[in-house]
Amino acid sequence: MCSSDLSSRTLQKNVQDGYVGAMSDTGHNSANGNVFLANQEALIDFAYRAEHETADIGKKLIQALYGSPVRHSYFDGCSGGGRQALKEAQMYPGDFDGVIAGSPALSTVGRASQAIWIGQATHKTPESALPAAKFQVIKDAVMAACDALDGVKDGVLENPRKCNFDPKTIQCAGADAANCLSAAQVETVKAIYSDVKNPRTGEIYFAGHEPGSESGWNTMAGANPFPIGTDFFRYTTFGGDANWDYKTMNFDADMAKAFKAASAVDAMDTKLKPYFDRGGKIIQYHGWNDPQISPRSSVMYYEAAMKANGGQKKMQENYRLFMVPGMAHCGGGDGTSTFEAFSALVGWVEQKKVPETLPAAKVANGQTVRTRPLCSYPATAQYKGTGSTDDAANFSCK
Repeated sequence: MCSSDLSSRTLQKNVQDGYVGAMSDTGHNSANGNVFLANQEALIDFAYRAEHETADIGKKLIQALYGSPVRHSYFDGCSGGGRQALKEAQMYPGDFDGVIAGSPALSTVGRASQAIWIGQATHKTPESALPAAKFQVIKDAVMAACDALDGVKDGVLENPRKCNFDPKTIQCAGADAANCLSAAQVETVKAIYSDVKNPRTGEIYFAGHEPGSESGWNTMAGANPFPIGTDFFRYTTFGGDANWDYKTMNFDADMAKAFKAASAVDAMDTKLKPYFDRGGKIIQYHGWNDPQISPRSSVMYYEAAMKANGGQKKMQENYRLFMVPGMAHCGGGDGTSTFEAFSALVGWVEQKKVPETLPAAKVANGQTVRTRPLCSYPATAQYKGTGSTDDAANFSCK
């Protein structure tokens, strides 16, 4: 197993289970984007070369140490590692028999642009800023409006795309107060939910945050913009200019520069036929409450890949997407965010057990308090109408 940004504990578990494991720093150990300044080789290492070479060298070491070739190879990563997983399938179809792409940063440019988009909206004026305490006020209003739409009132939205929450419904009738939004704050919230677009052409660069994600908004709507976004533009697009100000970024001309400067990093190629033709499998998952990488970016890519690879039925022979209600970035959150994707991938590759669902649980204080099935997209878990809503047996995927 070759892994990128998984925790060492996850990698250790797989090694204890009998796998040979490897991790990569993708060619750098910098905490910010200055490593890419005028260094195209570092950018290429980060984009795709480091993972490919780790896989290649790892297989050669296994052959030398154990005297036999690798039987099966897998990649398991989340966030940047999820992007790397898809990049491997897209560029090097022979490297891995199966990959897990968790909460993938498919579009590095798009994700960075959303950080700037939200930063501009949040700091447009002093009145536009959202105090952290109001994130919960907004979420409570979202749940009051939409929690029951999926047939179960449980503090989790099964499919946030069905929630048409209007933040103006909690606008203060008079002066700004702790339990409502000022007019300027209403506009900020609308911007956070909205897609990042070219103001001239209307082209969508990246999908907006989903209703239900408000608890994590401090990532991008806090006192300062998300540094991954500002670093990306400062170092890859604007040459490390210390005077560059995110507030003046132009979402037309500047975006064109960004895509040109870092096109190698994005994992948006939908030509997966070479990977599928050799039997490669992909399990992708994404939490609907992700406040760092828009979950709809996974849906949009998956649907584009379906069109490019023979439609839903054909693509699901090799590629499954699981959207996780209530899960934040790569885990946590309000939903059933504890699940085992790796064993499902191994079963699919080695035993042809198609993962129509993934058993999932919500764990609190070391105890399982809820179970639900995660459904292969576009299906969602639906309550059968009887029995505990905390028991997966009372739900079916439709």
